[in-house]
Amino acid sequence: MHLESKDGGLTSGTLEMELHQTSAPTCAGLGGPGLVRHTMSNCRPQPGVSRADPPSPCSSRAARWSHWAPVDQELGPFLTEGRSHSPFIQFFSSRSKDLCLTENTPLLRNSSQEKGSRCMPVYHPEFIIAEESWENSSAEWEPRSLLSRESTGSSGSTSLEKGELLDGAFIRFRLSKLRRCVQWLKVAGLFAFVVVCSILFSLYPDQGKFWQLLAVSPLESYSVNLSSHVDSTLLQVDLAGALVAGSSSRPGREEHVVVEVTQVDAPGSRWRRPQQVTHNWTIFLNPRRNERSVVSKTFEVLSRDTVSISIRASLQHTPAIPLLMAHQYLRASVEAQVTIAAVILAGVYVLIIFEIVHRTLAAMLGSLAALAVLAVIGDRPSLTHVVEWIDFETLALLFGMMILVAIFSETGFFDYCAVKAYQLSRGRVWAMIIMLCLIAAILSAFLDNVTTSLLFTPVTIRLCEVLNLDPRQVLIAEVIFTNIGGAATAIGDPPNVIIVSNQELRKMGLDFAGFTAHMFVGICFVLLFSFPLLRLLYWNKKLYNKEPSEIVELKHEIHVWRLTAQRISPASREETAVRDLLLGKVLALERLLACRLHTFRRQISQEDKNWETNIQELQKKHRISNRILLAKCLMVLGFVIFMFFLNSFVPGVHLDLGWIAILGAIWLLILADIHDFEIILHRVEWATLLFFAALFVLMEALAHLHLIEYVGEQTALLIKMVPEDRRLAAAIILVIWVSAIASSLIDNIPFTATMIPVLLNLSQDPEVSLPAPPLMYALALGACLGGNGTLIGASANVVCAGIAEQHGYGFSFMEFFRLGFPMMVVSCTVGMCYLLVAHVVLGWN
Repeated sequence: MHLESKDGGLTSGTLEMELHQTSAPTCAGLGGPGLVRHTMSNCRPQPGVSRADPPSPCSSRAARWSHWAPVDQELGPFLTEGRSHSPFIQFFSSRSKDLCLTENTPLLRNSSQEKGSRCMPVYHPEFIIAEESWENSSAEWEPRSLLSRESTGSSGSTSLEKGELLDGAFIRFRLSKLRRCVQWLKVAGLFAFVVVCSILFSLYPDQGKFWQLLAVSPLESYSVNLSSHVDSTLLQVDLAGALVAGSSSRPGREEHVVVEVTQVDAPGSRWRRPQQVTHNWTIFLNPRRNERSVVSKTFEVLSRDTVSISIRASLQHTPAIPLLMAHQYLRASVEAQVTIAAVILAGVYVLIIFEIVHRTLAAMLGSLAALAVLAVIGDRPSLTHVVEWIDFETLALLFGMMILVAIFSETGFFDYCAVKAYQLSRGRVWAMIIMLCLIAAILSAFLDNVTTSLLFTPVTIRLCEVLNLDPRQVLIAEVIFTNIGGAATAIGDPPNVIIVSNQELRKMGLDFAGFTAHMFVGICFVLLFSFPLLRLLYWNKKLYNKEPSEIVELKHEIHVWRLTAQRISPASREETAVRDLLLGKVLALERLLACRLHTFRRQISQEDKNWETNIQELQKKHRISNRILLAKCLMVLGFVIFMFFLNSFVPGVHLDLGWIAILGAIWLLILADIHDFEIILHRVEWATLLFFAALFVLMEALAHLHLIEYVGEQTALLIKMVPEDRRLAAAIILVIWVSAIASSLIDNIPFTATMIPVLLNLSQDPEVSLPAPPLMYALALGACLGGNGTLIGASANVVCAGIAEQHGYGFSFMEFFRLGFPMMVVSCTVGMCYLLVAHVVLGWN
């Protein structure tokens, strides 16, 4: 990021600003026709200048001095020759005689730009209105320019326009006042909510779990009596050891442990005697004794009487099994916990949908509320447990791939790929979009969806900038097909990996090859219907920008300059001066934008007919800038992708995806010889990483509030209510739609991990007698395709939105929802029909 003059800089003795005269009428606020130039250095009279000539720098100095005095006073010590000792100010020094602050930047260069540099006036930052948004269309600017032009007409029209102008100013004043009131209420309400949650979280201490070491065997069991609390509603029992979660309620010959919880039910009347109520909980043992897992179950407390817990084991190969047991009482029923969890989740979605706060802050607020509720009910987790809830493998994968992409972008490879995609599409936009979506779907079937989004999003943005397209619509379509393609194989999406890795399912014959074969055929049918639907949804949408590319790039440049100025921390005097200079640049570009919008008529771009000529120009402009660095990046990225495949197929590789990405990032940092490490770190989407961390905490807290377990149990009850001859079809329909809707609202990883034991219990229940593979295919299709329903339904969606926002093209929740939800509904419908035909009609079980 730098400011440049005609040959790339700002001279440290003079700050000149100029506006070239256009053939259009004079724009309001630009200071009259002709060339207006102000020079801070010493000026001398220029002979030979008549009164009709444009004003010289000296003649304009007295008229403009009051306006430029604040700038000279603030920036003079840093820009005057002989006083700029900072190396950062020397960065702005110029070697040109013609001294100006230009619009040309390395971020945005228009291929059809006028020769020479357009010099912009720099205004003091106090004149900048921060509440104005420059992302709006030209319709907001045209009335202002028309009012300025028509004000020089007749006296009658002038008085009328003055009245309209006063009315408009009054309305804007009222709206701004109302906006400030709403902003104040929002801040006050959120602050009060945070304070209440913090107080509730601090009032209840972390009780901690006291684990007891047990040794149970078929000959000797363990029994303990517990005294109930007055305000207790539930008893939560935790067991740790070589256990398998979610086993069947009817044990067979396999080794298992049975937990009996017994309590005396209080009599309801004097004639009814108290009855003893016993709850049985069966957990199977893991054949791999070295693997440890924790399982928990809650039991309803019927009275204040003593509760007894008895544990016995059914073993065949070992005489005894060691276990750890802990228990705690909870103050709320399961129904109350589920209701509160649903309210918290709905509140988070309201904050994100209406963009009340940033989605990262919304996830943090939801996590705080869920932790406060857990503290109130008596299940407050410690800070260590909260940190353990975060999936650091996913965060490490994101961080490592972001570093790789940040270094990769320095080579110019993304611009080169964009030009090649334009050449292959031969100037046809829809051919290019379909090609990009298809390539993204194919890559995501073999790579992680997050990796595919990280690699494809920068290429798509540059390609859309070249073609004057709106990148938001293309990026949304691309990430949707990334999620669809990820469901095709067993390694494309995390829910598929969780299903294939389950040992019980592998015993049933659900291996890697069989799972991939079933899913690949179904996804092929989904793709056949998804491409026509995408074209239908975009039928009335103009993918081209409704304004000339010069206007679009100018608006985007204003946004990027403003964002850059906001990111500069005014920690020193030099940084404050640079920030003020950037804000002045923003205001100058905004003035120019007002003039351009008045000059140019609204145009709708058409598909480029001279695409061959444009390709030649683009190939000259967008070349590989560093071939040596490109070779290093391709080598490291190829090795990382190869290790991804090797990790999926070779069990001897003891590296997770996160470790592979981190090691690849370290390798590339060494090979690229990066010295300015902060520039690379600035390109890392820290807001996205923090959002995922907060989302993991939120989802785990909602799981502790039994929300996900409740959804699974209710699904199983609905399936059992269906007649036996229609039970398989009903189970497939219910599982795929419940999974799709749940994955749109919550993270699909904990939902899949919770639903697998529920569906296994359902398939092993002799009263139901359903085959497990069709239910698992329905779960995989619903969990993977349901991620397209909302912006936070899949990790790839959030990553793509974060990168687009960093480039100045962020899209909102509703923009994604309007396209993603219909695509999710149709794709899940096609997948449901495929499963019904394959497993109900053809019996492919």
